[in-house]
Formats: sequence, C-alpha cells, structure tokens
Amino acid sequence: MKEEVELLSFSSDSPPLSIIAAAKIAGITLPTQASSSASVTTLSFSNGLKLHGNYVILRYIGRLANFYGNNAFHDAQIDEWLEYALTISCGSEFENACGYMDTYLEKRTFFVSHYFSIADVAVWSGLAGTGLRWESLRKSNKYPNLVRWYNSVSAEYSDALKEVTGLYVGKKGSGKPMAAKPKEQKSANVDSSDKAKVGSRSSSEIDLPDAEIGKVRLRFAPEPSGYLHLGHSKAALLNKYFAERYEGEVILRFDDTNPTKESNEFVDNLIKDVETLGIKYQKITYTSDYFPKLMDMAEKLIKEGTAYVDDTPREQMQKERMDGIESKCRSNSVEENLKLWKEMIAGSERGLQCCLRGKLDMQDPNKSLRDPVYYRCNPVPHHRIGSKYKLYPTYDFACPFVDSEEGITHALRSSEYHDRNAQYYRIQEDMGMRRVHIYEFSRLNMVYTLLSKRKLLWFVQNGKVDGWDDPRFPTVQGIVRRGLKIEALIQFIVEQGGSKNLNLMEWDKLWTINKKIIDPVCPRHTAVIDERRVLLTLSNGPNEPFVCIIPRHKKYDGAGEKATTYTRRIWIDYADAECISVDEEVTLMDWGNAIVKQITKDQDGNITQLVGVLHLEGSVKTTKLKLTWLAETNELVNLSLVEYDYLITKKKLEEGEDFLDVLNPCTKKERAAVGDSNMRNLKQGEILQLERRGYFRCDVPFIRPSKPVVLIAIPDGRQQSVLK
Repeated sequence: MKEEVELLSFSSDSPPLSIIAAAKIAGITLPTQASSSASVTTLSFSNGLKLHGNYVILRYIGRLANFYGNNAFHDAQIDEWLEYALTISCGSEFENACGYMDTYLEKRTFFVSHYFSIADVAVWSGLAGTGLRWESLRKSNKYPNLVRWYNSVSAEYSDALKEVTGLYVGKKGSGKPMAAKPKEQKSANVDSSDKAKVGSRSSSEIDLPDAEIGKVRLRFAPEPSGYLHLGHSKAALLNKYFAERYEGEVILRFDDTNPTKESNEFVDNLIKDVETLGIKYQKITYTSDYFPKLMDMAEKLIKEGTAYVDDTPREQMQKERMDGIESKCRSNSVEENLKLWKEMIAGSERGLQCCLRGKLDMQDPNKSLRDPVYYRCNPVPHHRIGSKYKLYPTYDFACPFVDSEEGITHALRSSEYHDRNAQYYRIQEDMGMRRVHIYEFSRLNMVYTLLSKRKLLWFVQNGKVDGWDDPRFPTVQGIVRRGLKIEALIQFIVEQGGSKNLNLMEWDKLWTINKKIIDPVCPRHTAVIDERRVLLTLSNGPNEPFVCIIPRHKKYDGAGEKATTYTRRIWIDYADAECISVDEEVTLMDWGNAIVKQITKDQDGNITQLVGVLHLEGSVKTTKLKLTWLAETNELVNLSLVEYDYLITKKKLEEGEDFLDVLNPCTKKERAAVGDSNMRNLKQGEILQLERRGYFRCDVPFIRPSKPVVLIAIPDGRQQSVLK
C-alpha cells in the first residue's frame, strides 16, 4: 500500500532518476534522502521492511503504480527493457544503444505492446540522465523515432518529468535540488534573470561572463600545422559545451598566418577530426580571408602613430624587450614607417629586414605589452592564396581583429596565454574594435605525452611512428585508432570542467572511462598465441566436429552471434599448458570441464602435447584454471596482436629538457596468434574483447588467409606500461 512507503535513500552521486520519475508520474508520495555515504539505493517501509537496489525498487514501483503488462509475456518484455535501460546510464556505447532503440521504435508508440509502462519510464530516465550527451543528439535528426517517442513522453507527463529533471539531472555530487536551499541563501549576484540565462544548473556547470541564451558566438581556431590532438580537443569540446548550453554557435576558423608550417593536408584532417568529436560548426572561415582588412588596419595604426616599422635584428629585439629598452626605430616618423611598410609589402631586400610592431608600453611589467610584433615578412607561398603576399600577420595581431570582426562574443583560450590577455584587449582598443570576452581554461597535459606539434612532427619526419594517426600519438586519429571511444574523451574532458588549474592527467583515468563504455557491448572472441601452441587431445571428445551458435556477448544481444566449433583436438596457449598438472581438472570455456591425463615433453623439457578426457558433468566452480581454446581446423584466422607503449620514458619534461634524451627505445610489440573463424567478419574499427587477453580494435580486417588480421591492444586503465 502507498502509505507503507517511508523513505527512499540513495547515494548523492547517483540519484535513481527512473524510480523518482515513476513515483512522480504515478502520484506516489516518495520521501527521499540523498547521502554521500549511501552505497545502495534502499526503499524503507513503516513496518521496518526494506528493498534494496535500483532494479528491484523500480519493479516494485511499477507494480504499485500499475505500470506493468497485461500478461506474463509483456511483464517479461518490460523486465528485459528495465535491464537494458540500466546499461544506458552505466556508460555503455551510448550512440549504438540509441540506434538500436531508434530502429526498435520505428513502428511502435511504446516500448512494450500498445500502452505506457515502467519500461518507458526507465528508458526515458536513462536518456535524460545523461544530460547534454542526449540533448545534443535530440536536437539532431540522427534518431527520429527515438526522439519522437521521447518528446511524446515528455509532453504527456511534462509537469512531473520537468520537476524531476530540474531537481536531479546533472546534480551528481549533491543528489539534492538547488531550489531546496532557503531563499535567503541565494548568492547576491544571481537573480531570476540570471537563472533564465543559463537554465538548469549543476554543480559541475560553468558560466561564461555576460552570456545570454541565443546570443553566444564562439570560435575554435586551430593552426593548420598538424593534426588535432588532445590539447586541442579540450578547447574544441569546451566550445561545443558552451554553444549547446547557451544555444549559441561555433565557427571553425583556421588560423593560417604561417605558410611555412601549414598545408591543405592539415586543413582537411582538422575538419575530419572536428567532425569526429561531434562538433557542429556554423561555418568554416580562415584568417587569410581577412588579410586585406588586416593590411588596412596595420596601415591605419601606422598613420595613427600606434605602430611602427622596425629593422632591429631579431635577437637584439628580444633582448631589448626583456630589458625594457626602446628600439631606435620607435621614434621614426609616420612617413618613414609608411615607406618601409611598402618595402615590406613588396618583399624587397630592405623590406625583408623589417617587421611591424605595435607601439604599446616598453616599461610595462607584463612583457607581452612591450611593443609586440604585428607583421613579419615571409616569402614562402601560402597554401590557399599562393604568392600574393610577402608578409603575414602574427597571431597576436590577427586574433583580436578577426574575433571582433566575426562577432565572436567569447574567446576561449588556455591559461598559458594568461599574460597575453592584456595585450589582446589593448590591441582591440587601439584598433577601435568591439571588446571580446576571454574565457580561460587549463591546458590539458598528459603523463608521458608530448603535445608540441613541432616535437610530434619530428617523430613523423624521422620515421619513429607510422604517421599522424599512429596509435602512439596523442592525436584524435591516433587515440581513436588505438581504440578510444569519442564518448570517453568527451566525458573525460567535461568532468574536468572549466578548471584553470594546471594538472598533469593520468592516461589510466581516460582508459578506465573507455572500458566502462566498451565492455558492456563489445563482442567476445578467442585467440591462441601461435608460438609453441599446444595440442590437447580429448580421447572421449566428439568423433566428428560439430558447430554451436552462441552469443558474441552473453549479456548484450546487440553484439550478435558466433559459430564455435567443437573437436577432439584443440589448441591451447603454451603458457596455460605450463600451469597444468597430470590428473588436474580444468575448465574449457564455453564447453565444460576436462581432466588432463598425460603431458608430453621434448628433450628440452618443453611441452609438446596434452591428452585428456572430457568431464562435462564436473563443476566449473571447483577448477583453478579456466582455459581459452580453439578447435584444430583449417578455418582459424591468422592474427597479429599489436601492443604500444609511451613514446618517452619520463612523466613530465622539465623546462629546457630535451625530449630526445628520454625517448623510449621500445614502443611497439607484435605477437602472432590464431583466432576463431568468426574473426574473418571483423570490420575495420570494430572493438572486441579477446577472452582473458583484453580489449582490441581491428586495424586491418581479413583480406586473405596469408595476410593476418591486425588487432591493436586497447589499454584498460590498469596497465602502466605494457612493454616494460
């Protein structure tokens, strides 16, 4: 009875959204208590009885609310969807789940039969609980059937569901509604209009200064001198986050002001990488689109006396800036400056000796304000516009101009540029242009990792890696090729929020998140290391080989099925054979128990053959060894298992330390193996688990028997260094 329910207690880190939503929709009074110490969701009754666990309590609420089926079969279908819904919020492969449900709902109004049930509540809550992750997909046209169903449920029970999501979605760490605070505890600088600007807030959400819903315009502006790496990804994904939160837009702009380093190859791959990250940009622009306007602005500043042409040698200029010494050219007349400016434009011998500098403040303690360089001569042709220009603007000059010109409201920059913020604002002021807000975030640094494009280029040019998409590289293409799911990278970066603290992050955390995403859905296969593999003959095994069709993943039907062959003679790993004693009972995975009766060795003591008998009535609980095995058939697939290690042996390079002194001499290891016949069907990019070996990504699929399938090992967050 309803009045018997006394209290729902749960962890403040994971509010049980589906239970609370179901009770709210059904009108069941459900007092709640969030606690950081609660490990299991518990429903307490007035008579002292208790129910434990989200799944159990959700089924109880479903029956109490009459949200179950009309017959036993429908009840079973509902239970099946309740189990599936839990995998959505547990971080399974989110978009694959969305695709599966979208197809399922193509001709359905509800998940089970023709009526609303607790299954609909559970799936709705699973999607809503992922927050921005689902909201960004909901706005796209990718899953129309799923979105149609979701919007229908949201509209039908809008009051109840808005209340629940407003209180708990995004409230990890609190488990309590912000609205529950007494009014007098409101921060003085937050009023109702502020709330209207930013919508629902969570403890991990971060604000942009003076941002308004629908009026935020951001830009992601990489230099096309390399592929997108982890450091860039953080900037790109923060732009995406703020654009979605404030219903704004992102411009993808290529900061192509240095033709010596840039190329169309990098432009094309940066676009590919940005799209891989799921970033929807409003348009693509190039700083080079604004070269004529930048030239006009430079000439305007010369005429106004806030810029001058300087022919001081570069090293001397750097020393003078450090010492606060004014250049001898600083007092040149406007006429002299314009004359030398024209020489620079022409790329003449005299012009090549000069650069254009801003006349700011040579005594300012902030050295970035000590007359920075605005233009340098460079005769190298530009990858987009050829040899039209012989001089190019610096980033310091072009960025504040183009940001203001394109209507950018907030420029996101890593905190390493903090000292240059004053310069950015001063240059905009001298130009007479609209001020753009700067939002700082901490640069993403990873242990044992180089993010400098100059250093990464050295590895490419010297053949130390296979290219910019090498799995050892911290580029988006590299880490994806190694088996990282983009959902894991997004979660990893969003969890860091907008912190400005410089942190050296461990790879383990990223790979642990990745494992939680791939493990619930990736198919299972079997491989045996080729070197010294041992034949086990089962004397009472099947006289003729037979095949059984079994799931590729025992807990996820979406992984499909595979064919497993059973024979009298099977292959096992040599390392496993070494662990077996005569008369020992072992378990052959996906078959049953066997007793090893005979172990044959050669003159050097190496095991060459085993003989045993099947003991299928034996208990798998009593055996110490659980062995993977493969039938002796000519259908086995040749494999190459590849493991990678860090490129350097030191966690963090110190200032001035040469990375060449800490190169890792062994960063790649390949092992030949044989795999089950089903691996002929693996597609490039498919992720799988080799039983007892770990997770792998198919890099090169099956082409012909003589060419091995290449599988790249995916770290799981436990191994520090696979090759040491």
